[in-house]
Amino acid sequence: MTGDPQARLEALGPIPAVVPVVTISDGVDAMSLARALCRGGLDVIEVVLRTPAALRAIERIAAEVPEARVGAGTVTSPEQVSAARRVGATFLVLPGSPGRLVDAALDSGLAVLPAASTVTEMMTLAERGFRTLKFFPAEAVGGVRLLSAVGAPLPGLRFCPTGGVSVANARDYLALPNVPFVGGSWVCPGDALRDGDWARVEALAAEAASLSPGT
Repeated sequence: MTGDPQARLEALGPIPAVVPVVTISDGVDAMSLARALCRGGLDVIEVVLRTPAALRAIERIAAEVPEARVGAGTVTSPEQVSAARRVGATFLVLPGSPGRLVDAALDSGLAVLPAASTVTEMMTLAERGFRTLKFFPAEAVGGVRLLSAVGAPLPGLRFCPTGGVSVANARDYLALPNVPFVGGSWVCPGDALRDGDWARVEALAAEAASLSPGT
């Protein structure tokens, strides 16, 4: 696989305008969740490594839901990079971009979406070959206004805003020319996951999948 970070991301194939950011607790049927998201049109799924159940969920989705492209989010250490790769994650999403973590993520051979919230972080990652970055925590650090402001001085960069992005403001982000997709947890509400309400998840995913960049 090429060492070019952007080429790795593009090798995943087309990414929907909304990437579900999923927190899976014990007892949640990860496979049914993944299938519901895919039926709704969201087949790129970020499972965050914030619970003990996360790695097992990634492993089961990767092995048993072939229509899904599942990755690990909130990856904060080289050890988590290795663990995510071992269980079959196809991409990594980092909440920040410390050098040692970025090195490990690049060495994994997987597609990587490192996060930036300042212009200096954005430019530093661009120097390393990244062209698509996670923008986190989006709403807390300036949201749409900040991304609009950096568009002219950093025309080669694209962003996936995450953190405070919701059904209410997703269109505002996607209307920006430097935002091809957003990350959102609203398509996987905790009560729906707890209750196994996959019809609701599918409906929320279908609504999100109807969004598109530039509109």
